[in-house]
Amino acid sequence: MIKYGVRLLKNVFYALSVPEGVELQHDQLVLIRTEKGDEVAKVIRLNSCVAKKWEGQKYEVVPFIRVLNKEDIERYKEIKKEEEEAFEKCRALIRKHNLDMNLTCIRYTFDKRKITFYYTAPSRVDFRELLKDLTQTFKRVRIDLRHIGVRDETSMLEGNGLCGRAYCCCSFLRNFESINIKLAKDQGMPINPSKISGACGRLLCCLNYEYSNYLEAAKGMPPVGSGVMTADGVGRVCSLHFLNGKVAVKLEDGKIKEYTKEELEMIDDDVSNIQIDDALSNQMLHHDDTDIDVSDLEDDNFNGSKL
Repeated sequence: MIKYGVRLLKNVFYALSVPEGVELQHDQLVLIRTEKGDEVAKVIRLNSCVAKKWEGQKYEVVPFIRVLNKEDIERYKEIKKEEEEAFEKCRALIRKHNLDMNLTCIRYTFDKRKITFYYTAPSRVDFRELLKDLTQTFKRVRIDLRHIGVRDETSMLEGNGLCGRAYCCCSFLRNFESINIKLAKDQGMPINPSKISGACGRLLCCLNYEYSNYLEAAKGMPPVGSGVMTADGVGRVCSLHFLNGKVAVKLEDGKIKEYTKEELEMIDDDVSNIQIDDALSNQMLHHDDTDIDVSDLEDDNFNGSKL
């Protein structure tokens, strides 16, 4: 059973391999070894319930080196200051070369042998000249320029979502799942970026969480636009309310009433005389002043990249 863990960039959880007899405190700063080199991380001390949940799951393990002493902590503080300075220097060089890229953050390894620049860009960037300048600016250090996706960028910068809680991507979410606009449509959500997209500008990761429940709830429901027979006469389905299991039907007299799916019978009669455009448009709202391409809200090519 794992006892300790750490979170690195993108807040991905790693189990911490600690020698027998070593006791660590929650939030204690320790030095660990990763594929990038030696890095500083905060210890997460797992309670027995969480540790049991992780049993049998696949997770990566990083070796523990030592607890940071006073000298290490002072060195770490200096490194964080140097990262801030390096960020401004790199951003100035990006402007100098007029490159279409957005610098997200910079990380030094603890031994300062490697510095990694994380950035986003809408397309491939020719940063050869930038790399030459960085080599001249940051001497005797290995330089790594890493292109990441906007979802990764948001998870690294952290923040709170529409729900008021920390972003899923920087708390519990370990991997990004594929998300497309069909998830929002099938759940009857308004296609409005302010409602269905996160700070990253992409579709909310939580659209995936209850999707299977919506699919289950939709079973047996007549599709929007279809003709149905109700206790009040012939009507046309104008919207589906999955959470309460009701179907909104517009009747021939123009009234809209709700029924359960058991109260409706599908018919083949032509009901095109019952107009439902207004009702349907309520499910496909857009900003009044914006022409939105919903494909812009879907995943980009760099989602799910490992940092």
